[in-house]
Amino acid sequence: MKICVIDGQGGGIGNALIKKIKAAFQEKVEVVALGTNAIATAQMMKAGANRGASGENAIVLTVPKVDVVVGPISIVLANSMMGEMSPAMAAAVASSPAPKLLLPLTQENVEVIGVLPEPLPHLVDYLVERRLRPLVAGNG
Repeated sequence: MKICVIDGQGGGIGNALIKKIKAAFQEKVEVVALGTNAIATAQMMKAGANRGASGENAIVLTVPKVDVVVGPISIVLANSMMGEMSPAMAAAVASSPAPKLLLPLTQENVEVIGVLPEPLPHLVDYLVERRLRPLVAGNG
């Protein structure tokens, strides 16, 4: 199974996700780190991603070919992450046939109603254990 983790800016969210995914599944999954910039990609590679790439073209070409897309909700919001997430990137992620597991974290003027604020480590644990694990096991 190929899991794509997308992040931007400093790559901290992607770093936390990849560490948890790799701890949970070791080499049973391939983790592809896609950063909106080289710094984000480098941080995700340090966390243990199998492969990584940066920028619009990498994201647009890769997301249709993965089994699951993971990241903050900003990855489907055009011009989010202080403009790093281009409209083409956001459209490619939203249009990908892969299931998208999105963390409700955003610096944008967006609020997801019905979602209680939780610390990043709790959200990452929930995403990996309750949502990603069934997909990896083939039950999703």
